Amino acid sequence: MRLITLSSAVLALASAVAAATGKAEGFAASVTGGGNGRTVYPSSNSELVNYLGSSEPLNIVLTKTFDFIGSEGTATEDGCLPWGTGSKCQKAINKDNWCGNYQPNAPRTRITYDKAGMLGITVGSNKSIVGQGNKGVIKGKGLRMVSNVKNIIIQNIKITELNPEFVWGGDAITINGADLVWIDHVTTSRIGRQHMVFGNQASGRVTVSNCDIDGRSSWSADCSGNHYWGMYFTGSQDMITFKNNYVHHTSGRSPKVQGNTLLHAVNNYFYSNPGHAFETASGAMVLAEGNVFQNVKATVENGGGQMFSSPDTNTNAQCRSALGRPCQLNAYGSSGKLTGTDTGFLVNFKGKTIAAASTANVAKGVVNTAGYGRV
Repeated sequence: MRLITLSSAVLALASAVAAATGKAEGFAASVTGGGNGRTVYPSSNSELVNYLGSSEPLNIVLTKTFDFIGSEGTATEDGCLPWGTGSKCQKAINKDNWCGNYQPNAPRTRITYDKAGMLGITVGSNKSIVGQGNKGVIKGKGLRMVSNVKNIIIQNIKITELNPEFVWGGDAITINGADLVWIDHVTTSRIGRQHMVFGNQASGRVTVSNCDIDGRSSWSADCSGNHYWGMYFTGSQDMITFKNNYVHHTSGRSPKVQGNTLLHAVNNYFYSNPGHAFETASGAMVLAEGNVFQNVKATVENGGGQMFSSPDTNTNAQCRSALGRPCQLNAYGSSGKLTGTDTGFLVNFKGKTIAAASTANVAKGVVNTAGYGRV
């Protein structure tokens, strides 16, 4: 009996260690992921794919690097050079005849890319994908949540090496028709297209927290080594909490917001951007508070939508009616300043689970806490 009891205790401890750490803040606060489902440890690419796509609630623990590069072969075809012929300029894959439709005058070139990066691994509902220490890495392929899946946690992993030389080379994390997704302590690096893309269908309630969006690359659309294609939030009914993230060495779309997206950007650290951070278009509703912008040339490129930029203490008091507290000031160092004092959309926060906000001074520490291996 004692041995059985001891074994049960060990299994319970292993399950507890494997489960996601902490609790989501903000819009995805009620997410449970794999919950009380089995805890599994995939040992091969095929096992990982099968577990992720399963209909069973699972806690999936990554204890190694899963390298998909070369697993689906390569493709050689005509592409184009929209941003120049320099060695640091990204080339473009002619996806859906993009070169012909949008860059008809760009020089053509022959390119070879890895096919695995083009489409992410499909993730089913009720999953926790958790890396062990700093061992959980997916290389050459992203993750994809579509077709109305829900209740998913992605924590403490790194996604990297998705055809970084080529635009349309792959997206690290895709959500397009989902609900209740928490992306936490995730590092994305060396990505061909978007680090995160929330597509035209509703992404529902999403929290992105403590992530390291690393835009450093040998190639970029502006040929600077700072990746242009950061994050694209364009869903038809999205509520996104974006908190405590380190967004650095990008040059645009950090993030781009449109569609019908309510975005709470709070206590993030934006660093080293020679282009623009936020880009807003029709349907964007952005509340930005308590963020730090350091060496960001343009904090926002405004093409429409609404933004409340938390400009001063008196104006920030207007947040109280919707959030139950005043908004926090943003901080700027060698950067342009956010603009926008739209308050009409703040009513959309009423009755929702809203992330707390610290001062921008606290957000400066995000650089030391964001990303995988730091849970």
